[in-house]
Amino acid sequence: MNQDQLKQLVGEAARDEVLKLAAGQVLGVGTGSTANCFIDALAPHKHHFSGTVSSSNATTERLLKHGFKVLDPNDVDVLPTYVDGADEIDPAGHMIKGGGGALTREKIIASMAKQFICICDASKQVAVLGNFALPVEIIPLSKGIVTQELAKLGGTVSLRMAKDTRADLGQTPSQPFVTDNGGWILDVAGLKITNPLGLETQINQIAGVITVGLFAKEKADILLVSNVLGVSRMTF
Repeated sequence: MNQDQLKQLVGEAARDEVLKLAAGQVLGVGTGSTANCFIDALAPHKHHFSGTVSSSNATTERLLKHGFKVLDPNDVDVLPTYVDGADEIDPAGHMIKGGGGALTREKIIASMAKQFICICDASKQVAVLGNFALPVEIIPLSKGIVTQELAKLGGTVSLRMAKDTRADLGQTPSQPFVTDNGGWILDVAGLKITNPLGLETQINQIAGVITVGLFAKEKADILLVSNVLGVSRMTF
């Protein structure tokens, strides 16, 4: 079973999980390839929900294409559940997210939700966070000072550059990656994050940081993880 099949498998498991929710509720939906598998699996059941809240422009486009109603987060009073993937998740449910560049909006939607369901394949489970470079979204004019502060943590800091997937925004690979919020992303490689909540707080206090891709305060409540044997469900 390849990784795409594992993503599809856990996306279908997440569909079954959220369909246990009472009909007529609003559902938060994340960003990325695994979240896309979830959206595709859920599409035939879109009328089970009164609407969705999206964590990125790309997710909004996919939801609308499938006929989901997408609501402005400011118009939503109650969000029972948020479903999203992770780049890494530790045994306590702390995560690194932001490989797709949507970390700030993902964290906002996660903070609104009473329950965070993380969906991933087993390769994303780690004992200690940090093998995946930690994304930090910043205001562009703060790049210099934030880079200096992040370097003090002991990792290697690099500015994320645009990829061909951003051609729809007129970006080229030689330009910095620009988020949906107009921010840039610094990736910090080589960290061993033994205190996720403390590091999240520390980085968020650096002037110029919009948010860091550590989801320790807004950690997972439920983990659905796929492997060649099927899907396991864990709670934190």
